[in-house]
Amino acid sequence: MTENTFNTPAQGSPGSEKPKSRNGLIYGILIAALAGTWVYMLYDKNKTTDTIAQQTSQIDSISSSRDALQQEYNAANARLDDLISQNSRMDSLVKTKDKELADMKSRISSILSNKNATQAQLAEARKMIEQLKGNIEGYTQTIERLEGEKIILTGERDYARQERDSLGVQKAQLDKKVSLGSVLHASNIHLLPINVKKNGKEVETTKAKRADMMRITFDLDENRISETGDKELFVAISAPDGSPLAVEALGSGRFTLSDGTEKLYTAKKTVSYTQGEKQTVSMDWKQNSDFKPGDYSVEIYHNGYKIGSGKVTLKKGGLF
Repeated sequence: MTENTFNTPAQGSPGSEKPKSRNGLIYGILIAALAGTWVYMLYDKNKTTDTIAQQTSQIDSISSSRDALQQEYNAANARLDDLISQNSRMDSLVKTKDKELADMKSRISSILSNKNATQAQLAEARKMIEQLKGNIEGYTQTIERLEGEKIILTGERDYARQERDSLGVQKAQLDKKVSLGSVLHASNIHLLPINVKKNGKEVETTKAKRADMMRITFDLDENRISETGDKELFVAISAPDGSPLAVEALGSGRFTLSDGTEKLYTAKKTVSYTQGEKQTVSMDWKQNSDFKPGDYSVEIYHNGYKIGSGKVTLKKGGLF
């Protein structure tokens, strides 16, 4: 039996080295490729991570800018509303620019409500907010100027009112002086009890029982202020017990004093007075009851002021 002999290189011979070297090279290339792939994958992952981080940072920055702008816009709006609520003039100023403000605020709100707003849009919103703030500052200065003018005008008006009031007071005082100066004065006042005889003859008496009437006589003194014309005079007679002699049916009534109060008068008379002249006045009072004994007083009034007074005493009646 013949033995087959193969031409296999013996170990250690040069022929056996070639396959091993080729395989090592292939393995080296594969390992290098694999390592390169890993390096690329690591590099790409790191780059992607950096890109994502940058994008996240940009988004955070935009969001932060939008939030900051929203706060500024809210503050500006609040300031504007506060100005309008505190000053009616501000409201009229704003109304003249209603369309401009409305468009501006609408655009700002649109940008700030957009979560995907770009930096350019946020920059536009910031510019409009600054413009809105500038407008508000301008309104504030205008209001301050108007308020200053108002204060000046108010001061001038108050001064003018004070001057007018002062002149009014002076005029009132002057009018009062003239009025007081025009009040007549009565002198030489007499209250005379008169007894009327059956034949009509009149004689003075001091007896209460015999007195039929009271005659009041007085002089109106010269007055160069009181103008010529009719002067209404009131006479008030008081009985011994202090009660006024006043009978409405006989012409008595009430008149107003200078202090605004009222007083009963016994009789009144309209006198035709001539400026600057003295004249005598006579008035009679005949009552529907007997005169009582005692002291009677008489007061004469003109323009609400007492201008003279007098008195008389009636004694009890006797045989004569």
